[in-house]
Amino acid sequence: MFGLEALDLARIQFAFTISFHILFPAITIGLASYLAVLEGLWLKTHNDTYRDLYHFWSKIFAVNFGMGVVSGLVMAYQFGTNWSRFSDFAGAVTGPLLTYEVLTAFFLEAGFLGVMLFGWNKVGRNLHFFSTVMVAIGTLISTFWILASNSWMQTPQGYEIVNGQVIPVDWLAVIFNPSFPYRLMHMATAAFVATAFFVGSSAAWHLLRGKDNPAIRTMLSMAMWMALIVAPIQAVIGDFHGLNTLKHQPAKIAAIEGHWENHGDEPTPLILFGWPDMKEERTKFAVEIPYLGSLILTHSLDKQVPALKEFPPEDRPNSTIVFWSFRIMVGLGFLMIFTGLWSLWLRKRDKLYTSRPFLYLALWMGPSGLIAILAGWFTTEIGRQPWVVYGLMRTADASSNHSFMQMSITLVLFVVVYFALFGAGLGYMMRLVRKGPKIDEGKETNEGGPGQKRTPARPLSAADEDNDEADNRPSLTKEI
Repeated sequence: MFGLEALDLARIQFAFTISFHILFPAITIGLASYLAVLEGLWLKTHNDTYRDLYHFWSKIFAVNFGMGVVSGLVMAYQFGTNWSRFSDFAGAVTGPLLTYEVLTAFFLEAGFLGVMLFGWNKVGRNLHFFSTVMVAIGTLISTFWILASNSWMQTPQGYEIVNGQVIPVDWLAVIFNPSFPYRLMHMATAAFVATAFFVGSSAAWHLLRGKDNPAIRTMLSMAMWMALIVAPIQAVIGDFHGLNTLKHQPAKIAAIEGHWENHGDEPTPLILFGWPDMKEERTKFAVEIPYLGSLILTHSLDKQVPALKEFPPEDRPNSTIVFWSFRIMVGLGFLMIFTGLWSLWLRKRDKLYTSRPFLYLALWMGPSGLIAILAGWFTTEIGRQPWVVYGLMRTADASSNHSFMQMSITLVLFVVVYFALFGAGLGYMMRLVRKGPKIDEGKETNEGGPGQKRTPARPLSAADEDNDEADNRPSLTKEI
């Protein structure tokens, strides 16, 4: 079917499931830190706006966290079911790294998550805030171990191969492999930026519909400050990451740039747009800027970038895909920086909350961070091909011995179940977002908050009806 083999279906299945999964940890990482900041600001300023926002976003965080855990379990099972030969070859490295993630990050998150979500009026303020901070730290520790494992597959070191299996000989070298620091910073920062635009988009949606209150304005303001500061930092991190990739995976860079061959001593141009053709070994319809490729990729005007034709055809990544996935990521990054700068310009003119063109841009930029993350992961993972462990094991040698029919059936089942299950979860989460924060939540007492008597927060409850709607519901007691 469509010229696909069982190996291709296994790759598509893994790409499909991990694409769903990565969306949830990204928002979880950002929202956990956002909640810690909100509660910290509430404790410091006693401004009830921060408390109301905490309750609002903690519900969304809880739903998102649950879907992330469920979708993550599937990834672990796939290593054994679809990629058993990879697990046999590299399991001595990847297995312990994933175990460390469970023993440190997941147990830390699970230990404090209940207090964070359900202990608002059960424990003291300091303990509750500490629990929120621990959950936020747990998400970052989880990122640390997952990126350590994946980065080792990109730039392996600290190992020996004994009897056809990878044996770790230096765990510090395994963990802190050459690409790890750049990829860790790039992913963590991407999660913060994606969450900022998710929060900012929800605020813009409410403002465009006339729901203007301090909580909504605070959401937009904090999100745009994050975009203004962190989006340019992400661009700088991406530049360092690119230099590191050029050093350790030059074929990936050549594929990303659609750069097929060098001519004499000429500097490498930057191809803005075009269509890399893997069969004809050239980039069609190329729009080039002379010298700029050398300047961006080597920080020099005369150095050349390695070309795809310098590598054997069987070792070349699919340039057609990574060329465009990279440009989607970078293009969205520039849009994020522009949005942050525009917000600063409007803020100085006191129009941040009233400029409808800007609010529409902020609204439509809501999914931009998540799309950029997906595009970035497609670039780095497809750009690693044809290797599953770069330079050590080819993807074709890593898969289990499943038939085409078996992979077809399981792929269809995954697609149906994922869209049904996580589609419902995402719809529920969007319902909570549309409801918006209740600015009067928890004001039945003078203080409210951890350790105070008040209506307990219900992070996992459905979006509540408005108070006036609730008052109009028939009372069962009265009917009886």
